[in-house]
Amino acid sequence: MHAAVSPGSWPALVLNADFRPLSYYPLSIWSWQDTIKAVFLDRVNTVALYDKAVRSPSAEFRLPSVVSLKTFVRPSRHPAFTRFNVFLRDRFSCQYCGTKEELTFDHLIPRSHGGQTTWENVVTACSTCNLQKGGQLPAQVQMWPYQLPFQPSVNDLHKNGRLFPPNYLHQSWLDYLYWDAELEA
Repeated sequence: MHAAVSPGSWPALVLNADFRPLSYYPLSIWSWQDTIKAVFLDRVNTVALYDKAVRSPSAEFRLPSVVSLKTFVRPSRHPAFTRFNVFLRDRFSCQYCGTKEELTFDHLIPRSHGGQTTWENVVTACSTCNLQKGGQLPAQVQMWPYQLPFQPSVNDLHKNGRLFPPNYLHQSWLDYLYWDAELEA
């Protein structure tokens, strides 16, 4: 007995060849369709399976829930500067008041004062604090970030990503992730 599989269902956790997730946030997962394609192209090893299967007229194939790459992918040493990565570095909270609502990013030294859009000059700010600070220097408005901005390592972002487990974690994934102890508590 097999349930119908709809697109977006039955994702597979993708591990590097060293059995570590490629990414924690967002969690490295593939759709079941991409996973099956990678299995047939012999790019991955199947580590664990769902109880669900897909069928063709001549075959039945159980869906992988965990796969590992056959070739190790060296993680980037320096993460890309993106809005998402700035938010992740700052743990999705305003660096002035701590709220997690209406996040934007703020140039510590405003661009109007020669500030650059770099890791070392941008912090996460809620829209209220960003408007309050405006184009002024922190000393002018007595607004100092909780944490000075810095260029994070990939490990910094992975560590912060573990603080935000996804809504869906299949039981077969828990041996390869670091959220299981917190979820059982």
